Amino acid sequence: MARDRLKVLAAMMDQGVIPVFYHPDVEVCSKVIQACANGGAKCIEFTNRGDFASHVFLEVTRHFAKADPSVIMGVGSIVDAPTAGLYIANGANFVVGPMTNAEVARLCNRRGIAYSPGCGSATEISEAQELGVEIVKVFPGGSVGGPEFVKNILGPMPWTKIMPTGGVEATEESLKAWFGAGIVACGIGSNLVTKALLDAQDYDGIERRVRETVQLIKKIKGT
Repeated sequence: MARDRLKVLAAMMDQGVIPVFYHPDVEVCSKVIQACANGGAKCIEFTNRGDFASHVFLEVTRHFAKADPSVIMGVGSIVDAPTAGLYIANGANFVVGPMTNAEVARLCNRRGIAYSPGCGSATEISEAQELGVEIVKVFPGGSVGGPEFVKNILGPMPWTKIMPTGGVEATEESLKAWFGAGIVACGIGSNLVTKALLDAQDYDGIERRVRETVQLIKKIKGT
């Protein structure tokens, strides 16, 4: 059973950073996700990449249903409704995509699932909002204009809630620029869960890095 959509959206905005992660090994995924949750980022975007990714996701969601039900699993890199439906059936509580797909939006609305599609212009953002999107993913964040793009969108469209992915770094300088521009959350992948930490199987290090990032965002936001 999916979690309440509004609670999921609130949790995404509260933690401020959504770790974006994929690994083909279920055990590695579980340890990384637990480290992120322990660090204060309980909403995780599992990217739909690699062969049998949906099978890995199912095993991971089954694990956390028992081990730590506070973890909120979402799925990213979704471009079509059948794939979205598969992941929702396997426990996804939010769906993220690189672009907007109206069929995915309708499916998510029907099931009460939060959908954050990728947008790169005012027109695309407006079209996503017409489809019921609450938090718009700006993607790729660095390529479409960075924090200045966010400021320029929020001028005429101040009701817009923006979550950039791509171009956001887990540094004070980068986070200040983005949150200062008005974003409500951001997605960060390998800049947060780094290859070095993964290669070293340093799950305590991942937890510390996530906790520092979450706390830094709260400081920047004044919460």
